[in-house]
Amino acid sequence: MSEESRSLFDAFRGETDSTVFGVGALLTIFAIGAIAARPDATGKALTAANTFLWREFGWLYLWAMFFAVVFCLWLLVGPWGKIKLGDPDEEPEFTFFQFFAMLFSAGLSTGLVFYGPAEALFHYDSAPPFLSASAESGAIIPGAVQYTMLHWGISPWAAYLTVGVTIAYYVHRRDAPIKPSTIFAPFIGVSNLDKDWVKFLDIGMVVVSVGGVAVSLGFVVTQFMSGLSYNWGLQFGDLGTLLITVGLTVGFTVSAALGVKKGIRRVSSFNMYLFTMLLVVAFIFGPTAFLLNLGSEAFGGYVANFIEMSLFSNVENGSEWVGAWTVFYWAWWFSFAPMIGIFIARICRGRTIRQIVFAGLVGTSVASFPWFVIMGGSSLWVQSNGQVDILGIVSEYGIEVAGFPLFEQIMPFGQVFSALYLLLVLTFLITTVDSTTLSLAMFTTGGNSNPPTANRIAWGVLVGLLTSLLLITGDSPRLRILLSSWDFRSLSS
Repeated sequence: MSEESRSLFDAFRGETDSTVFGVGALLTIFAIGAIAARPDATGKALTAANTFLWREFGWLYLWAMFFAVVFCLWLLVGPWGKIKLGDPDEEPEFTFFQFFAMLFSAGLSTGLVFYGPAEALFHYDSAPPFLSASAESGAIIPGAVQYTMLHWGISPWAAYLTVGVTIAYYVHRRDAPIKPSTIFAPFIGVSNLDKDWVKFLDIGMVVVSVGGVAVSLGFVVTQFMSGLSYNWGLQFGDLGTLLITVGLTVGFTVSAALGVKKGIRRVSSFNMYLFTMLLVVAFIFGPTAFLLNLGSEAFGGYVANFIEMSLFSNVENGSEWVGAWTVFYWAWWFSFAPMIGIFIARICRGRTIRQIVFAGLVGTSVASFPWFVIMGGSSLWVQSNGQVDILGIVSEYGIEVAGFPLFEQIMPFGQVFSALYLLLVLTFLITTVDSTTLSLAMFTTGGNSNPPTANRIAWGVLVGLLTSLLLITGDSPRLRILLSSWDFRSLSS
């Protein structure tokens, strides 16, 4: 072993919390291995558990998210917003654009690209009961975008910020370690965060985080391969799947290993430039007047009906639609909140609480709402006008390809923009997984804000290996099993 390798290993061993790292990694490997080995049985069990949760506790998810929104709005306008997270005269570590780019890219990830052209189409096809409009009618179109705004607007960010601001306050004002169990600091005190029983929360978050990232990476690999297959007829076997997964793993692992300033910050900034460019081009070449009218009406409905939509449970029809969509989303956002909250705490030092909440609630909505209006609205426009049957294409090829026929229809050089769209999928994935890998490294080293490179590399490699296991031992439905066997298309029928 070379001197440099020995030094990396010693740093890894000396600074890593062996209990949290070892137990968390073993439980994750066991869980994902079991799912890959017995996908059908696991799928049935998870589906049953998911159904039980939304039937019996859907109300709890709805109220929890609603109170998170109320709390964050209070932070935005109330006196606590003036609190600076750091020393009184301390300047932020990153510019506001850099901070926002990392926040936005890590928080919404590839889901923004994945569901941007598709979710409104599914609402158009399934007719959410709250909207009282017929499926595939003109009346359902604004409501379809309106519901997409609910699922991707301020609510998920309220979940992230509630956790992130709480942890950040105790990290930067009370010198607490930067790890998920710091959320208990208001109740047990900072001095008790090193107790052994507290580590169970950190171990649990290792399992949830690695599993969630493996699923996200698997979705991206699936979407990337589906895009190449749909656009250029390329087919991939196990070796091709493995090579793509390895390539992505190298990308986000290198970014995480370089750290926040040299890796994550630069990729996130590039990601925002590419995102903005695609958004502007799609707006210019798409049905511009239709999109402006649609966006205005959908946003007005979102604001006017926010409280009612947030607490709507559709009791009359057994709450099935709400459980499959809104409650599922809320559970998803809450499960990622500790991981994203840790990353928010890492990059926010020197900023006030109001600045952080403003970036999370207002800034991200200003960026994401136009994306869903333009991408989702354009999909609705070509679908309702009979120009392209995107729903039919999705039914045949999967949700992964929803954006490609749209680009072919509305843009010149559609193949070029399809390639850029795939690139955006990859850059969003890298920014999310590298921030997650950094978060994992932080809370498996006892809360070290600058964990050793070896730890970050170890988590990157583990995520890549687990994703390869999921993909190669079966097809993409195995990934959906990890998401409680929930399939968008089946909900529309």
